[in-house]
Amino acid sequence: MKQTNLKYSCLIAVLYFGMNVNGQTTPQDTVPKEQKIEEVVMIGYGSRKKVDNTTAVSSISADEVTKTKVLNASQAIQGKAAGVQVTASDMPGSTPTVLIRGLGTVTGGRTPLYVVDGMFMDNINNINSNDILSYDILKDASALAIYGNRAANGVIIITTKSGKGRMTVEYDGLIGIRNLLKKVKMANAQEFVNYNNVAQSTTVPFSANQPYNTDWFKEITRTGVYNQHNLSISGSSENAKYFLSLGNYDEQSILNGTDYNRTTIRTNNEFKLSKRITLTQNLSIAFTNNTPKPLSAFTNAYKQSPLVPVYYPSGQYGIPFIDANGNYAMSGSRFNNVGNPVSQLNFFDEKSKTMLMQGGLKLDIEIMKGLKFTSNFNGEYSNFKSYNFNDALGAFLAGDPNRVAADFTDSGKTLLTNTKEDYYNWILSNVLSYNRTFGDHNVDAMIGTESSVKNGIDRTVLIRQNLKGGSNYWNLDETNYNNDVTDVRSVYFNKNTTLSYFARAQYKFMNRYLITATVRRDGSSQFAEGNKWGTFPSFGAGWIISEESFMKDGFFDLLKLRGGWGRLGNQNVPLNFLPISSGVSYNYAYGSNPVSNGYTINKGIDPNLGWEITEESSLGLDFGVLNNRLTGTFDVYDRKTTNLILPVTNYSTSGQNLQYYTHVGSVSNKGLEVSLNWADKVGEDFSYSVGANYSNNKNELTRVNDANIAPIRGGSLGNGQITKLFNSTTVGHALGSFYLWEFDGYDANGNFKYKDLNGNGVTGAADEAGDRRYFDSYIPKSTLGINISMAYKNLDFNLSGYGAFGFSVYNGKKAQRIAGENIEASVANDYWTPTNTNAANPRPYTTIPIASTFFLEKGDFFRINNISVGYTFKEVVDYVKSVRFYVSAINPFIFTKYTGFNSELNADGNPYNLTGVELDSYPSLRTFVFGLNVNF
Repeated sequence: MKQTNLKYSCLIAVLYFGMNVNGQTTPQDTVPKEQKIEEVVMIGYGSRKKVDNTTAVSSISADEVTKTKVLNASQAIQGKAAGVQVTASDMPGSTPTVLIRGLGTVTGGRTPLYVVDGMFMDNINNINSNDILSYDILKDASALAIYGNRAANGVIIITTKSGKGRMTVEYDGLIGIRNLLKKVKMANAQEFVNYNNVAQSTTVPFSANQPYNTDWFKEITRTGVYNQHNLSISGSSENAKYFLSLGNYDEQSILNGTDYNRTTIRTNNEFKLSKRITLTQNLSIAFTNNTPKPLSAFTNAYKQSPLVPVYYPSGQYGIPFIDANGNYAMSGSRFNNVGNPVSQLNFFDEKSKTMLMQGGLKLDIEIMKGLKFTSNFNGEYSNFKSYNFNDALGAFLAGDPNRVAADFTDSGKTLLTNTKEDYYNWILSNVLSYNRTFGDHNVDAMIGTESSVKNGIDRTVLIRQNLKGGSNYWNLDETNYNNDVTDVRSVYFNKNTTLSYFARAQYKFMNRYLITATVRRDGSSQFAEGNKWGTFPSFGAGWIISEESFMKDGFFDLLKLRGGWGRLGNQNVPLNFLPISSGVSYNYAYGSNPVSNGYTINKGIDPNLGWEITEESSLGLDFGVLNNRLTGTFDVYDRKTTNLILPVTNYSTSGQNLQYYTHVGSVSNKGLEVSLNWADKVGEDFSYSVGANYSNNKNELTRVNDANIAPIRGGSLGNGQITKLFNSTTVGHALGSFYLWEFDGYDANGNFKYKDLNGNGVTGAADEAGDRRYFDSYIPKSTLGINISMAYKNLDFNLSGYGAFGFSVYNGKKAQRIAGENIEASVANDYWTPTNTNAANPRPYTTIPIASTFFLEKGDFFRINNISVGYTFKEVVDYVKSVRFYVSAINPFIFTKYTGFNSELNADGNPYNLTGVELDSYPSLRTFVFGLNVNF
């Protein structure tokens, strides 16, 4: 009931506050109606006046992208567009998970397609946010079908800046201070002793007044610091435009030893070769250096006892030992199996370097008035190398202060893994477009072809041992290849080529009736003969009602109804292969003499395996009233993936027991989106805008039509317990739903009880098949974004907030606990006793708890994403246009009932891995930024 009330409260808030249609909440939105109509959105291989567009596209301006000072632009757009869910981690260099109108696949690729100046990309980690001019999100199938088999998860089109006007030099620099947004108070030494003495009543109890009281989170973390510097030069002349930018981002994160640095260089130039021919060139290079550390250190810091010191007085690492009298000591019996988190970080030595170069040439030829030919070539090359040095002897000695080097029997006292990867991709498109107006008729049509090559990653891994201290871990100097190289692996991943043909026609009649038709035909080398080609059509229509004579000079400045249908593809799916198995189990003999091992194909194959196909119908309404001070959109959609690819096994009579993939299921996403924005000006000096967006999505696995579907057991806690299951019983539930026993209070001794769902009198671990069921997914059912901007003379203020509701999170760290490990202070001070039977926690225990709803919590939250205040000094001195000082608070406040560190749990984005499970995860951070922007 509370969740329902919260949902409707959020919807009321949206309708009250309003929201910007395209995410732009700057005061400059307060412009006359005629100028608003001329706004343009990117629609794939071209652009369209916003008022003439029949599809669902959210456009976010450069100012909105750069307001939140974060590394990845996708993190900055969180809460800026309805129907776009961004789940980000504050770990340096991580890739946010972006879901556009829900999750439609289990085993296929889940990320949207990024198109940066015509180049197809899987992420934009290499893009400097300051270089972005526009960020357009294509959401419905009518808009997406132009990208065919890459479009099932949505498309994000990013256009980078170019020069304009006289030469301008801009510098933007900042420094940010970071710390934990939300802390979890752990038990101190005395609380730990009291709790564990109850839990371990049959063993030697811990004595009181222990010598150490270690705060492990404090020991492995520090105040995070990052700084960013961006310099750009841009301008234009009669026949040329130029833009050059240099950027550097450097961060020392809160986890000790985790450092990240990214340097970017970009140059965009446009040359007018003649009156009808224009050549555009873009080139970007990104250099990244990363020093990662294992996120399991956060889990170990949570679990390790406060009785253990970081170091003994001798300088050796502290280990969880207890003597016969229950006192902490340097020897004795070990009371837990958790490692020393500080030692873990110190002995983890890994570094990586990446260079990614992307560039392209675009040639525009105006053949005649309205008819234009565009040829666009883009390519990218990546080079990655890393090392991981494992000091096996050092780690062995650190694991017990009583060990000596002579005890170490491993032949390889060190182990160094060097990895090198490189790849190149390219894409060539040729488009012929035509745009003319004939009286009341406007025709905008295009036809094109496209070829793309993903050449595949070429990876080499070399593992060697017995390195000398202080060696150069980046190269192979001083290597005895005969004795020291233990393994060499070289892998070349599959090359993928695609050939495509596409066309689009847009027709407008009397400035009010709109029709759009798109078709794309893709052929991919990824699939077998007979399944290489797919056709992806779409249709859209719009009616600008406000242009009708009966609506002229009426209440609405703009009222437009639009709708569409389209078919999309997802070619980033698992493929079948036929391994040939051999072994003693296949020995064949004639008579009594064995001849040789036999060979067999041990898995099936679906010769018709192709891409997943998604179909979507959508309907939308755009409006503007009160001289366009209030604008908004309403959208509803129904999206279905009807040939979901899932693993299956053959019947036992086939003699094959390995899994293979086939089309056996369907997923549905149905939702609504509301976006409203109010922008106005009071007097000459004060302007403001208030906007909000709300979206609701229902995700459901609607069908599985093969009884032999291979189950996917995931969300492993690393202790034998799983939290997720996918099989035929998942039908009717959302993807990524938790599969758990249902907690049912405590028994007479204060131990966990679980509901007997099948009524057979057996509960808990003894009846897994009968008593486990599905609960909420980690995917929010609804999201809410709030954006507020104000400006008074030279002073500006911006605030943005984001909320996610209707989802659950599994508190994996709390659920992992066994004997001798730490607990949260709230658990240590409120557990079941004969005199406290209504406690929030069971009687202290030492066994592994089964995966139940006791550890499943509501993840709902609302967070203030960004608050920024700036002051601009204009025309300070000659040649200085402006100087702006600003301060920002990123994630300063969060409102949630979740008891863990963070309910936004990105993991790897896979719904059946640790996404939605708080385990080995990076906590959310609060950041304070101080910056300076100078325009020359």
